[in-house]
Amino acid sequence: MQGHEKLWGLIAEREAIYNKSDFTEEDGLRAGELEADFGEMGGYTAESDAGALLHSLGVDESAHQTLMKDVAGNIKVRVLLAQALFGNPDILLLDEPTNDLDVETISWLENFLADYENVVIVVSHDRHFLDAVCTHVADVDRQKIKIYTGNYSFWYESSQLAARQLGDKNKKMEDKRKELLEFIARFSANASKSRQATSRKKALEKLVIEDIGPSNRKYPGIIFKPERDLGNQVLQVNKLSASIDDKKLFHNITFTVNKGDKIALYGKDPRAVSSFLQIITRNQNAESGSFEWGQTVIKTYLPNNYDEFFQDDLELIDWLGQYVPPSVTDADEPFLRGYLGKMLFTGEDVKKKTGVLSGGEKMRCMISRMMLQSPNVILLDEPTNHLDLESIQAFNENMVDFKGAILMSSHDHTFMQTVCNRVVELTPSGTIDKLMNFDEYLESEQIHELRNQRYGVKEMSSV
Repeated sequence: MQGHEKLWGLIAEREAIYNKSDFTEEDGLRAGELEADFGEMGGYTAESDAGALLHSLGVDESAHQTLMKDVAGNIKVRVLLAQALFGNPDILLLDEPTNDLDVETISWLENFLADYENVVIVVSHDRHFLDAVCTHVADVDRQKIKIYTGNYSFWYESSQLAARQLGDKNKKMEDKRKELLEFIARFSANASKSRQATSRKKALEKLVIEDIGPSNRKYPGIIFKPERDLGNQVLQVNKLSASIDDKKLFHNITFTVNKGDKIALYGKDPRAVSSFLQIITRNQNAESGSFEWGQTVIKTYLPNNYDEFFQDDLELIDWLGQYVPPSVTDADEPFLRGYLGKMLFTGEDVKKKTGVLSGGEKMRCMISRMMLQSPNVILLDEPTNHLDLESIQAFNENMVDFKGAILMSSHDHTFMQTVCNRVVELTPSGTIDKLMNFDEYLESEQIHELRNQRYGVKEMSSV
């Protein structure tokens, strides 16, 4: 409720007056004024409104009277987000608001902000969220800020189109203009599916095509080339179960990974997916069950926590050299520089010590290591953590084109939706396994009912 500063100040003054032992006539008049203002500001329903907002953001009612210092970090983030939203501010500033939120809560926030009538300025690495919420993009590049009409996907695709046109010297100006106009019209039509359709479509209709230009941003070269083709037998999982602190993460998980599968691993508890990946990579033991990899599999794994890979303070070139597979016999310095260079470590960067790397640089090192393995099966646990949008975009596009099998979990909705052709949910009561994309899975009423049964709940928030 403190998010509505005016109401909160009024409440404090109102309580101070009513708590006076020597209540005067002047106090009575002031109390009457405060009561009128209190009613106009929605004070009489403020507590229930705040409770409803917290509930929508996934904060259970049992926690509503808990002190902030006593709640878990992921709950604090949700309460602070609710505080920012409460009171309908004229300008709402949000810095990575989807961090620590699950898919259902992010979807609620997208819909809330799409209907929000005031100004929203948001910084986020969640492309699906930016596309659902934003009507304009402010690109901060080379110490300058330029505002573009449209959401993130429009900005990215139009800048890529402009870059291709710039490189095509033989194309006539009128042909380039026609191509840009067709692109804008196509994107305007797609925008009609969005909750922000009206304002975005109007903005695009007013767009001057000369405002579209190529971006100066550098995108890493994330390219996975399998050393060998994947056979028909990839992975067989049979009745796997795991728990943490007596809490059942998943139970009796059975499914087969086939050639061509790109599987979105999903679960209400993110620890379930991380534990599953740790088990099938033999970094953790299962309580029960078994699994078997196919003979042709060359796999690489990106864990959620990769601190163990950076225990020694090595130069990047020496760090990467540790992970050269036996099949590579010519891994000299230029060879290793090539892999680091693809991830934008150039020149003297390769001599940088791992002890001074940022989270994003460590992630880019991990991707270099994975590319070096030339895998035909890729396992990913939150692959977009610490990455900038350029790296996320490049990683996403290569996973779409990748010819092998993928098992992945991510809070990046666009990554899951565009890459995966199958969803496997790990529940405490077995497997939900559907051959469909991520959006279809989330939107299916039949699957909602099935999830309710598997998690033993009467009702779940709809997406």
